[in-house]
Amino acid sequence: MTRALIKNLAPLPDGTVTVAGWVDTVRDQKKVQFVILRDESGAVQLVNPATRELTEDAADPAAQAAALALTETISGLAHGSMVRVTGELKHDERVKLGGIEVKIASLEVVSEALPETPIADDSSLDKRLDWRFLDLRRPEANLIFRVQTTFEHALRTWWVENDFVEIHTPKLMASASESRAELFELEYFEGKAYLSQSPQFFKQMAQPAGFGRVFEIAPAFRADPSFTSRHATEFTSIDAEMSWVDSHEDVMAMHEQLLVAGFTAVVEKHGAEIEAAFGVTVEVPAVPFPRIPLAEALELVKARGYEVPRTDGDLDPEGERQLSAHVREAFGHDFVFVTDYASGIRPFYHMRHEGDAGLTNSYDLLYNGTEISTGAQREHRVDVLIAQAQEKGLEPEELEFYLDFFRYGVPPHGGFGMGLARVLMLMLGLGSIRETTYLFRGPTRLLP
Repeated sequence: MTRALIKNLAPLPDGTVTVAGWVDTVRDQKKVQFVILRDESGAVQLVNPATRELTEDAADPAAQAAALALTETISGLAHGSMVRVTGELKHDERVKLGGIEVKIASLEVVSEALPETPIADDSSLDKRLDWRFLDLRRPEANLIFRVQTTFEHALRTWWVENDFVEIHTPKLMASASESRAELFELEYFEGKAYLSQSPQFFKQMAQPAGFGRVFEIAPAFRADPSFTSRHATEFTSIDAEMSWVDSHEDVMAMHEQLLVAGFTAVVEKHGAEIEAAFGVTVEVPAVPFPRIPLAEALELVKARGYEVPRTDGDLDPEGERQLSAHVREAFGHDFVFVTDYASGIRPFYHMRHEGDAGLTNSYDLLYNGTEISTGAQREHRVDVLIAQAQEKGLEPEELEFYLDFFRYGVPPHGGFGMGLARVLMLMLGLGSIRETTYLFRGPTRLLP
């Protein structure tokens, strides 16, 4: 089928075109009918001079009958019906929608919609998620996933240009990848399997394999009963790992360069659209991002009048917001690396400070007041790994396949994992990752 995308109509000369999409609105006036047609690229106004009745003295009775049939078809169009239209494209600066319109010559109803739609502009987010395939017809929703495509492509391009290898790690595992908390268990033939919480172990496996630098964008699963705006039971994780790092500073340097590449692509391709749709000006962050040790971050938050109530020494969501507010005021920056986390609140595989086992070579990255990523230099000495795992209450026997990675030579390495939907949510100023996830999965949602 030959059709013109609506976004490509404006440069075309006046003349015959074919467009196809769904009916957004119909204005059925006595003498003229207007249809706003939408496709995946935009919207255009269609116009039809209405024929309301047959006359006996018509010069061409067949043409008049066809015009009457077309008028009646347009009058009966339901919102969402899929149609194919051929007509005459005309440029007219008086037309508010793009300065163009198409005068309908023929209209085919390809798929008729029910007259009453189950969601409206004021429907709740939960209701809209029930009918996600209809909700995604909104231009703003369409833009979210075009931004996502541009962002991911830019990340992949940067990685490939910097000699990273893309890997695809398994999502069925014989044991936990992080801890036994938040773990989905399932029947697996005669035994048990677990859904991967992270590609952590497998991207580390690529280091003794000699891959050097690897990345993956793929699903991860957490049996987390949270109902917050930033948690999901299935999410898309952006991961990278690289060999021969001297510290977590090397990982942070890689991480910020990658994000600059992603944000640059989004701003260049979608900046104006984002501002029009969401009222948000996306900016390319300056490098280096600010770096603040966790202990100092807690003091800065306290000085702003907020005392973090957690007993484990970590920031809570309000603490993250307060710290980010300080960073904006002090540095004019939307990102901040919070570094040097206590070993008690970090996984066993994070390398600890030389001379201070109470701190780790790790960081969290905050963006616009919310944590989007955790990164670290990994511990590559097998005897230290075993001791740190035991300290966390883990049995080395359960980690035997993982520990084998470190018994035959492994370079110092580090990397990060980052939540895609969170980045998009914060970039576009939205209130929940449910908006930036194609089909959200949470404790009470498995449909559609």
